[in-house]
Amino acid sequence: MQTDAVKVNLRVDLTGKTALVTGAGSGIGYGVAKVLAENGAQVLVNDISPELAQEAARQIKGRPFPGDITSVDLINQVKETPIDILVNNAGFQHVSPLEEFPPEIFRRLLEVMLVAPFLLCQAVVPGMKKRGFGRIVNIASVHAKIASAYKAGYVSAKHGILGLTRVTALETAGFGITVNAICPGYVDTPLVRNQLKDLAASHNLPPERVLEEIILRPVPQKRLLQPEEVGYLALFLCSAAASSITAQGYTIDGGWVQI
Repeated sequence: MQTDAVKVNLRVDLTGKTALVTGAGSGIGYGVAKVLAENGAQVLVNDISPELAQEAARQIKGRPFPGDITSVDLINQVKETPIDILVNNAGFQHVSPLEEFPPEIFRRLLEVMLVAPFLLCQAVVPGMKKRGFGRIVNIASVHAKIASAYKAGYVSAKHGILGLTRVTALETAGFGITVNAICPGYVDTPLVRNQLKDLAASHNLPPERVLEEIILRPVPQKRLLQPEEVGYLALFLCSAAASSITAQGYTIDGGWVQI
């Protein structure tokens, strides 16, 4: 199984643009933040953990922007900050059979991965309209297009974010703003690694067999994606070359989903 870092020579000049990336302390968010920073953006590194936000910002020469994206205080901070690029990435996972799925965790999944992106879009769109430029990239999932058992909350939230992407794109299309979603398959992140034990229990398998037999079984390339691969797609969507691309959900998953 190939998991080597991806080396890509793709350059986009984002000098003078400010990007807010949520959940950027690790995983996909960090990969996206790193790629945007390498291409000139001033990246605001959001994470619910101040320590992760601080360290990630230090590594990419960005600015820490810690806080809970579901909080009124953080949304108000965003309203007061000129944002040219918004990447809604923050999220978490819970694996459980439907009849055992805790309602409070279901609600929290929707709050973090659907309600908060809605509020963040509301916060940044007025300034984007005024400046005549904006890029919103919602990190969805292949689970915005298909379902997997035992993930009722995550799949519901990701289906919702794809719908939010399309509505926001239609409402902002005449203002120099594009809104798209990226729908990754399994990426080599703590979120994926941390769910192996729960998946093993749900599927009655030893943990060491889950990666090959559950996660990678439907993936033709038989490998996990690297966070930077999602970052490079986000970079393209933020570029002038993608100025006519909006309301789309781009699948990047090694050939798993063909819709």
